[in-house]
Amino acid sequence: MKFIGKLIKQSAQIEYKKGSKEKLSYDFQLDVLYKLLKKARKTEFGLFYKLEKMYKNSEITTYFQNDIPIVTYNEFYESWLFRLVAGEKNICWPGKINYFALSSGTTGAPSKLIPVSKQMIRSFQKTSIKQITTLCQLNLPDEFFQKQVLVVGGSTQLEDKGLYFQGDLSGILKKHTKKIATPFTKPSNKISDIKDWYKKLERIVIEAPNWDIGIIAGIPSWCVLLMEEIIRYHNLTSIHDIWPNLQVYIHGGVFMEPYSKRLESVCNNPLYLFDTYLASEGYFAYQKRIDNKSMQLLLNNGVFYEFIPFNSEYFNEDGSIKDKHKALTLIDVQNHVDYALVITTNAGLWRYLLGDTIRFTNVDKREFKIVGRTKQYLSLVGEHLSLDNIHTGLSLLCKELDINIDEFTVYCDKDFSCHHWYISVSKNIDKYLLINKLDAFLCDINDDYKSARKYTLKCPVITILENSIFYSFMEKAGKLGAQNKFPRVMNDTQKNSWLLFLNDYSFD
Repeated sequence: MKFIGKLIKQSAQIEYKKGSKEKLSYDFQLDVLYKLLKKARKTEFGLFYKLEKMYKNSEITTYFQNDIPIVTYNEFYESWLFRLVAGEKNICWPGKINYFALSSGTTGAPSKLIPVSKQMIRSFQKTSIKQITTLCQLNLPDEFFQKQVLVVGGSTQLEDKGLYFQGDLSGILKKHTKKIATPFTKPSNKISDIKDWYKKLERIVIEAPNWDIGIIAGIPSWCVLLMEEIIRYHNLTSIHDIWPNLQVYIHGGVFMEPYSKRLESVCNNPLYLFDTYLASEGYFAYQKRIDNKSMQLLLNNGVFYEFIPFNSEYFNEDGSIKDKHKALTLIDVQNHVDYALVITTNAGLWRYLLGDTIRFTNVDKREFKIVGRTKQYLSLVGEHLSLDNIHTGLSLLCKELDINIDEFTVYCDKDFSCHHWYISVSKNIDKYLLINKLDAFLCDINDDYKSARKYTLKCPVITILENSIFYSFMEKAGKLGAQNKFPRVMNDTQKNSWLLFLNDYSFD
């Protein structure tokens, strides 16, 4: 029924034109802050911080930043969130929170319970529809808009804890998805409910030929692996042998670059790639222009943003902030400066230090890229090597040696004053050539690293491993599957778990 696709496309085009005319004024952010303060003014949090007085003041942002401290997850949990989990009402958001998303996090880190309110769910739904309308810029045929969307997410089976339901955010959102969208989304609820990643993978692989997929969405590591397994199981040459209409891949969660070659190898036709910034805490941004890889911050989506320059003036060496109140608003940020993101949301998170670092590429268009994590960078002796530096170095290494690196991790070896790398490589290669080249690239990228290597930081060490070893570690940690990410820079706890795992692992 071609008319269905035509009707959907026409509706999407109308919304896309409306969206393209939307202004990017900071006033949207002020309005969001005003509404958040007003909504929560009678909660326990609101009464404690006198939000009633605050939202009525003309200097609303000044009072907000002076009176409410910036908090980490643990700080917020110990002060307020534990009461939500205990089933109390009107704590930091009106009413009772019935759903908590288990943050995917990185392997080796405990999952966090993130509150999900009705307002937050509506924000996600609204943004998801808006993001799909951006496909109108691709001039796709009418028929494409009635093809199916494959969401490679976590289990949609929620756990009833008595006072609330908890589970992957994808499960919470799917529970609230309108039935009209069911024919357009895959896999089925029966498959989506499966918690065991390997069993879910097996079912998707078997069912794959029965679907007509036009869009895939999910974390690159798991989406690419899924397509590789489909090709292997059905003895195909390309994923397009069974999904000829597959044209769009919406990705997020980790850097896409390490998986680009593998993605190209499973496709006969190039895919349009769109980056998205969707976390358990909120839907913050997505890529609006196909010719620009930066994402645009969502200014009117129930989230108020603040930005802390990620440098020694604002942060300690361990990644903790120095001043619990000092942060910039959107009107103060500059291009090409790294900022730690602070959010206040319509689910009751207040001045919450998210842990991600971003860099604006075009302040006027509110466009930026994710460049790392406040706790995921290397600074053993002041080298200040960011996750963005690491990915850039690895990308240059792959290009120089014509190799592909899918999985990797690195940690600071304090005993030997060096960085220890664990890397999976697509072909046999001398590890000393590998590490010497990477070391040279990192020196070119980062002057602090170059200086440290000259005086105090010893030559890095490298261990080459198979991809399967990384996956086995995630499985043992109970974090195998589509919502989970391998830690790229390990802290001491993660490092100890990793080394213990490798010591017990059979390499036969």
